[in-house]
Amino acid sequence: MRTTISQVREFKKKGEKFAMLTAYDYATARLVDSTGVPLILVGDSLGMVILGYESTIPVTIEVMLHHTRAVSRGVQKAMVIGDLPFLSYHLNAEQALASAGRFLQEAGAQAIKLEGGVNVADKVSRIVECGIPVMGHIGLTPQSVNQLGGFKAQGKTAMDAHRLLEDAQALAAAGAFAVVLEAIPAELAKIITQQIDIPTIGIGAGPSCDGQVQVLSDILGMSETPPRHSKAYAHFNELTAQAVKDYAAEVAAGTFPTAKESLALDPEVITALEKQLGSAALD
Repeated sequence: MRTTISQVREFKKKGEKFAMLTAYDYATARLVDSTGVPLILVGDSLGMVILGYESTIPVTIEVMLHHTRAVSRGVQKAMVIGDLPFLSYHLNAEQALASAGRFLQEAGAQAIKLEGGVNVADKVSRIVECGIPVMGHIGLTPQSVNQLGGFKAQGKTAMDAHRLLEDAQALAAAGAFAVVLEAIPAELAKIITQQIDIPTIGIGAGPSCDGQVQVLSDILGMSETPPRHSKAYAHFNELTAQAVKDYAAEVAAGTFPTAKESLALDPEVITALEKQLGSAALD
């Protein structure tokens, strides 16, 4: 059975911590889904992780739909959440609704995520009233990186902390089923988590959030400069590099492939070729 927004809300009510991970393609989506992780985010972070951009700004809605479709094909149990990219929901509520609808209709997602708080509450309300679940995202919002002056922690002053609390409350009031808190002080994340009735999902926001989200490549140890808030649970780069070296060495030595990795030719075909070409030509 696929994870629903009701189940996500129940996690908070029961005090059950939960995980969310990113996935950007069919293969990794299948793998993550097989572990039982309840939420899979097709984040616009793919612009940096997969496409090599310096930020998420260049990512378009067509790119996001392409990757979300791939992820959806690989997922059976987790809720797939598509990330609305830069300028796909900023003009007005109707644009936001149209963009959100495409993720469900065209890409197979069950929910969408967007960045902002008070300033997007009207858009969240419009999307939700049309039956599309919305996850919010406040704190460090990567689509606003140029306005924020870089990828910097947020909510460190009393004014900023108060603003973020208001943002979270506005999202909850607008009908969001959860909200991501990124790169804010742990104490502030704890206060927000206590003050709103929807689950908070932290990334660099301390242990008090109801859930946590990480970029898959970070926890696999694939990132060249991993963020401070991540933890590598594997060393995928080292394993992959060694596997590639072993493969290349065996090819150079002529030990791979062997006959057992190849298809066997039917004896009747061999006999026919020998008659045509001569047995010596096939030695």
